[in-house]
Amino acid sequence: MFVMCKREFVSLFKGIKSIIMIGILFAVSYYSAKFSSFLFSTMELKASEAEDIHTIGLLVVILLLGQLFVFGLSHDTINREIHERTMRFLVTRVSRSSILLGKFLGIWMFWCVCLVVSFLLVSIYSKKIDLFIFSQTVSLVTYQVAIAVLLSVLIPRPGFTMFLGNILGLLLPILGFWTTFSQNGWVNWVKFFIPFYYLERDDYTFLIIFGLAGLMVLVAAAVFKRREC
Repeated sequence: MFVMCKREFVSLFKGIKSIIMIGILFAVSYYSAKFSSFLFSTMELKASEAEDIHTIGLLVVILLLGQLFVFGLSHDTINREIHERTMRFLVTRVSRSSILLGKFLGIWMFWCVCLVVSFLLVSIYSKKIDLFIFSQTVSLVTYQVAIAVLLSVLIPRPGFTMFLGNILGLLLPILGFWTTFSQNGWVNWVKFFIPFYYLERDDYTFLIIFGLAGLMVLVAAAVFKRREC
C-alpha cells in the first residue's frame, strides 16, 4: 500500500498539468493574501469574517474549481491501469484493497502538501494559520479525491471519466449551493451528501465530510474487488 501511495504521490508532481494547477493554487493564495487588506478596507465585514479574509481567495478556488483540479489529474487513476493492462501485473503482487487505498492516499497527500504550502504562504501576510479553515479545506479535498477514485473504478474507460469528471466538476459546486440554501423539499435532502452544507456551518460538523469520503472509498473498494482486470 505504501509503495502504491509513494508511486502515485510522486507521479502527480510530474507533468505540465500538475505544474499549472499548483501554480494557479499558489498564485491565488499569494494574491488573495496580498490584497486582503484592500478588501478589508473596502468591504463591511464582521469581526469573524475579517479574521478569515486572508483565506477567502483560496477557499473560493477549492470550492469552485477544486473538483475540476482533482479530476484533471486523477480521473483515470484506476481505469488507466486496467485499460493499459498494467493492473494485472499489480494485482499479482499487491492486494486490490492496497492498490486502491494506496492510490487514494497518494492523491490525497499530494493535495494536502499543496494546501499546506498555500496556507503557509497566506500566513506570511496574516501572521497566523487558521487550523479550523485548513481542516475544512482538507475535508473538502478528501471528498473530492474520493469521488475521483470512485468514478475511476465505476467507469472502465479513462476518456469517459475525463468527460464526466469535467461535467461533475462544474455541476457539483452549483448543486451544492443550490441544495444548501433551497427550501424545495424534493432537493433539500441532497445537501446531506454534499460537503457545502457542512462547510457553511461554523462548527465541527464538517467532520462528517470525512465520513462521506470514507464511505465512497469503501464502495470503490467493494466494486474494485469484483472488477475484472
